Amino acid sequence: MATIKKTPLDRELTRRQFMKLTGKGLAGVAISGSLLDLMGCTLAQAEAGLVDAIATPDFLLVANRAKCTGCQRCEANCTLANDGDVHPYMARIRVRQNMYFGADGPQDDHPYKDGIYGNWFFAPDTCKQCGDAPCMSICPVKAIAPDPVTGARVIDEEKCVGCGACVQACPWNMPRIDVETRKSTKCINCGACVAGCPTSALRMIPWEDVAAAL
Repeated sequence: MATIKKTPLDRELTRRQFMKLTGKGLAGVAISGSLLDLMGCTLAQAEAGLVDAIATPDFLLVANRAKCTGCQRCEANCTLANDGDVHPYMARIRVRQNMYFGADGPQDDHPYKDGIYGNWFFAPDTCKQCGDAPCMSICPVKAIAPDPVTGARVIDEEKCVGCGACVQACPWNMPRIDVETRKSTKCINCGACVAGCPTSALRMIPWEDVAAAL
């Protein structure tokens, strides 16, 4: 059987499709069975709004809240791989800040929303790797730029002055200022969080595989 060679255009069009869904979940979106298998979720989980998809330059990052137990091992693995120690506050992926009341924080109807004080669904969250990233455009010393290999928006610590402008500019407050180094840090798409997840609630799927499953 002849194989179909994927072109860069396939990859870019696929990414653009999912960029529209970043931060919105997959509820109400028509998804093929093969893509559901690839994402490690069921149709019921997707329709319930429990599956989030983040379109990064190199891959689709899938966070399945139905599988997340709130163990925070992804946060520990992140800081162990990037900083050499376990420091959840500095993790580039966040579960802890959503654990009690979900991503929206305390609300009047919190018993019906995510978190320990609600429905017990946790929300892993991380950098969306925005194309026109607010953190990148507001940096006064131009310390944030796309990595030439991965395309991830990364911070040059030699340039960073720790002013915190990127933290304030990000709609999701993803960058963090390290209190010890006084430098900003954020997700670089290293995959440590995915590798350490014991329930496979996190998955990184190359765009070529996503396109083939559509």
